[in-house]
Amino acid sequence: MNATFGEYIRLLRTKHELTLTKLAAQLDLDSANLSKIENGKRDFDEKRLSKLAKIFKLDLKELRNEYVTDLIGKKIYETNCTKQLLQVAEKKAEYRRTLIEKVI
Repeated sequence: MNATFGEYIRLLRTKHELTLTKLAAQLDLDSANLSKIENGKRDFDEKRLSKLAKIFKLDLKELRNEYVTDLIGKKIYETNCTKQLLQVAEKKAEYRRTLIEKVI
């Protein structure tokens, strides 16, 4: 999806005709904080992903993927990563996978 995670939450909220206040209450947030999340001024707390999935009847794994890809995209943007740096990072991720496989 070509949106930040906060924008994604706003899309879900408006699609389901929920007010900012109602969704915030269901997520145990105040509406000001949810507004900041939707506007990209604050990050969504990963611990609330299961609540969000339940509210909108979403697959938790897919929702978590949206969340993680947004975090990665944000980090890439903030650090101004080059493609070469990303290639090295992917190699390190592959290496970590082999370490886990050796343990199992």
